[in-house]
Amino acid sequence: MVGPQYDLVGNPLGAVRSTFERAAAESGGHEPVAAFRGKDWGATEVFRSFLFEQGGLDKVPVLDESNLRLIKPNTLVRFRGMVQDMLGNEFYVGAFKDGSTWRTNKFSDSSPFSMPHPCDSHLWERHLFHCVPVPGQNSWTRESSPGPDLRRIASCFTSEQREKRKRGADNDAMDVSESGSGETSSSSKKTLADWESDLNCLTFPQKDDGVKISNSSVEMSMNEEHHVPEMNGGDHHIPGSSFSCLVKVYDMPESQVKLNDVSEFIGVYTFDPELAAPNDNSDDIMFDLMEDVTAQLPPSKVPRLHCLVWRNLSAHDFLPRPPAVEPSPILLRGIRQSLLSHLTLVLGKDELAAQCLLLHLLSRLRNKVDVVTVGRLSLNFTGFNRESVSIFGNQLNNLFQRLLPYSQVIPLSIEYLNTATLQPRKDNQSGRLVTGVLQLPQGTHLTFDETLLQSGSLTSKGVENTMLLKNLMESQKVEYDFEFYKLEMATDVQLLILSEGKSNILPSDLIVPFRPSSVPAVNASSEELESWRWYLATVRSLPQSTETDTYQMIQDEMVNAMRDDRSLGCSELSRWLTMAQIMAASFGEKSLSMEHWQMVKELERLRKERLQ
Repeated sequence: MVGPQYDLVGNPLGAVRSTFERAAAESGGHEPVAAFRGKDWGATEVFRSFLFEQGGLDKVPVLDESNLRLIKPNTLVRFRGMVQDMLGNEFYVGAFKDGSTWRTNKFSDSSPFSMPHPCDSHLWERHLFHCVPVPGQNSWTRESSPGPDLRRIASCFTSEQREKRKRGADNDAMDVSESGSGETSSSSKKTLADWESDLNCLTFPQKDDGVKISNSSVEMSMNEEHHVPEMNGGDHHIPGSSFSCLVKVYDMPESQVKLNDVSEFIGVYTFDPELAAPNDNSDDIMFDLMEDVTAQLPPSKVPRLHCLVWRNLSAHDFLPRPPAVEPSPILLRGIRQSLLSHLTLVLGKDELAAQCLLLHLLSRLRNKVDVVTVGRLSLNFTGFNRESVSIFGNQLNNLFQRLLPYSQVIPLSIEYLNTATLQPRKDNQSGRLVTGVLQLPQGTHLTFDETLLQSGSLTSKGVENTMLLKNLMESQKVEYDFEFYKLEMATDVQLLILSEGKSNILPSDLIVPFRPSSVPAVNASSEELESWRWYLATVRSLPQSTETDTYQMIQDEMVNAMRDDRSLGCSELSRWLTMAQIMAASFGEKSLSMEHWQMVKELERLRKERLQ
């Protein structure tokens, strides 16, 4: 194990190289590091223990657009984002022999040591992923894992630096003269204890293992000149965002990280403007091995994260304080009732619409049989106009932003259909996947406002966008354009349409005429919101089954219903069964019962009365 002399946040590479040198020395043999190709020698276990067993996760800064200038390179950071593009693999010099000592370049872009030529070396491989902030991510999800307050730390250091400048300009000059160099005197540096006692700020102590590593994960924002190039420039391919991150994953089996996955990557953050345009005459073999696909993602604009630990995130991972109790039906029933009451208020006391909205929010794609998707429940509220959308549509949007991890509102108009870039496409010249509006993570909620639609003509792009939306609605698939061919990618997106009449562009599974009776005041406490978020995440993850006897009784009722109403088709009966399964889950039950089936039949009766 790495001893306490290593600051795993401020100097992660020190720990990596220490464990490597120890493992190499203990392995023996002519080429002791040959066995390390594609394997971990114990470095990641050190970080896993620190992060998840010793409570170190909260000490690791979260990398985002707001704190890029506050984090020093070669320190440990966390990044939560969506895998927007998979850039293939990259070869690098993983280990080389320096005299009699084996050294490693793993988890870094360049070697901190001079690499002799020629020398014994090993080429290793790492996977490249272009990751972006999650589209539609709502602000409450970022509160679940905030990390240390870097801005507060930076402001503390700024104040201290100003005071030091006022009283120590002459002393600083004397220190430089006496030392014979431009280095700052060690007496002007503060330890962790000094900052905690004087400023009550979190910092990380400096450790020296012979490698030039920063003494802290915080970049001090002082008055002295410090130029940081603009991040990502104009080539980020993310609508509304100028921030992205190139994540390099090591020792990973194929297909563990997938396109559009939402993941948390914890690793070494690197940012080096000198790597932006390597000299053509450079002798550094590390530059020669860099893939051309990253040429448009220079290190001066797009930060790198060399991943030590990663995990895929679900809705539960965004909950700040998940309850330590089992999700019993009794507990879930109580939360269900409070959420249903709130939905009823949001929808102007329309209880039928609230019941259907709850089922819609709990729906998820459970299975696919040929072209049939099992578990989806898209919803179309009719009876909306621009005035009612401004009231109830806004209330719904605000609620989704406070309840769901990812949600977006799309104003569907002729102009939007004719101009929007919905389809992701591959740019074969750059080798990059250019994102579209429909490149979304699993579990995203989309609300389409059709009250903006007016008469007009669709261009060829408008027709193409309309077909893309219909395909998403009917099959839960998004077509990606790879220039020479097109490929459908499976997704799981909840779709809500607000329209005046039945939507012809987006045919939904469930059409409900909206009948509000008032505009009541809508308020919810933070405790209620937390319980509802937990409820939605828990119920959506519950397994579902149907007992044989129950299934047979339901099947008999379906046969009788088709005999009585010849207009009923398989798609409608399948929707009934989906609604019944979601209804059972909403009460915390894992098995469908006849009681839940009868509830859905009653909902259908009330809904059809409104349609007449």
